[in-house]
Amino acid sequence: MATKSSPPRPAAPSDERLLDLARRLAAVVNELGLSEIEVESAGLKLRVQRASAGPTPASAVALPTMPPATAEHPVVADATPLTASIGIEAPMVGTFYRASSPTAEPYVREGDLVKEGQILCIIEAMKLMNEIESKSAGRVVKILVENGQPVEYGQPLFLLEPQR
Repeated sequence: MATKSSPPRPAAPSDERLLDLARRLAAVVNELGLSEIEVESAGLKLRVQRASAGPTPASAVALPTMPPATAEHPVVADATPLTASIGIEAPMVGTFYRASSPTAEPYVREGDLVKEGQILCIIEAMKLMNEIESKSAGRVVKILVENGQPVEYGQPLFLLEPQR
């Protein structure tokens, strides 16, 4: 008489593989400017969140839904210190554009000095072009979004170094 056996459970990933996956997810979070990312596969859930303040490293927590239990794994993420910079965030969901038209010069480039109220970019939302202005005077340190890329509410767009 044949007996039915359940399929073998996949082996739990090693701590080394989990740490490698967490590091790769942290890189994706930083590269895309996300606040967090969560992946679930083979009964394992892994979430990486960007730290909420300053240049503290992001952390990854492995939450297995089957034994063995895994411990929390810290992940060091490449983060530009924001303490001396002013972040300009997307005030709405839409598509980011650096210029008023595809053939026009960008409103600003990295290294440019900007005045308070100066237009930095456009976010297209529901077929409306919304001009995004600088909230203070300073130098554009980093443009964090590529032209034509979708952006989320609160997503960092620019880093400005305050003008002294």
